Amino acid sequence: MIKIEDQDMRDFSYRNKWTKLLTPQIVNYLTAIHEYKGRQELIATRHADVLQNLVEIAKIQSTESSNKIEGIYTSDERLKKIVLDKTTPHSRDEYEIAGYRDVLNTIHENYEHIPIKPALLLQLHRDMYKFEETRIGGSWKSSENRIEEVDKDGNRKVRFQPVSAFETPEAMERLCRAYQEILSDAQVDPLLVIPMFILDFLCIHPFLDGNGRMSRLLTLLLLYKNGYYVGRYISIEKLIETTKDGYYDALQASSAEWHEGSNDYMPFVTYMLGVITAAYREFMERTELVEEQKVSKPERIEEMLKKKFGTFTKTEIQKEFPNIGQATIQRTLSKLQKENKIIKIGGGRYTKYRWNWDNEE
Repeated sequence: MIKIEDQDMRDFSYRNKWTKLLTPQIVNYLTAIHEYKGRQELIATRHADVLQNLVEIAKIQSTESSNKIEGIYTSDERLKKIVLDKTTPHSRDEYEIAGYRDVLNTIHENYEHIPIKPALLLQLHRDMYKFEETRIGGSWKSSENRIEEVDKDGNRKVRFQPVSAFETPEAMERLCRAYQEILSDAQVDPLLVIPMFILDFLCIHPFLDGNGRMSRLLTLLLLYKNGYYVGRYISIEKLIETTKDGYYDALQASSAEWHEGSNDYMPFVTYMLGVITAAYREFMERTELVEEQKVSKPERIEEMLKKKFGTFTKTEIQKEFPNIGQATIQRTLSKLQKENKIIKIGGGRYTKYRWNWDNEE
């Protein structure tokens, strides 16, 4: 395995790299995202008040999913209260959840005023750990870190050796400078550069802890700064969490031979553009009814269930609509049962439901 101290630091310039990514699949993603972007701007202008519900849902789902990927958990009830700032964190996991919440809110509210510079990235990392007593927030790593995988027998294997602690500050300076330089070229689509930047950030792995969560926060920040606001309404972090095997496969494929400067960005860029496209598609599905008229909470639940294949539980509905109370969900399920629109399977804690397709005309 090659370590970065054994060779000159890699070239972070994207100038001769982005053109190699224009495969038919990636071009199709770019075309779809640009079209969705225009449609979303119209919807957001006309229905800003209604879409605030989506913002609240996305914040809860983003905070939960990004932390869950890293093995950080709390109960659904506690999570919702922490994200809505209605309680104080009581454990290390909850401290980290609250820190993520605050940085996410900072990006939502102030993205225009956050330049992509190392000093500002350090500030975001500091804020993510402000509830912690470890004092690791806001500093580049002081010792070596490595990305390991554990096999079924418990044996550890180094999957990737990031940039050394000594060279991390210079690597981050070069990375941020390369990002600014390439975006000065009007021919370059920022949607290609953003996943490349995130991949390089993850390969540098500049912090002792929190690199994965910071990468997802930076993804939102870069999208917002370039006019792509879908992450405000639909949780990109949740989409990554639900496809995390694909995420890790793409990350591994694109990080191979990274230190030598001959890695292939295409797997990771393709994956991320697929996630962004899926987010826009979900936004359009959720706002179809909004375009006609503001719909009631029971109607929103019913429309979502119509699109569900297989079985679903009340807990899954609660996660999909964290701003709708349990009583409303239960009343809606009971009503849909009476109308023979859904079928109840099992009982008690094991109760599931499915849509009654036989009842459709």
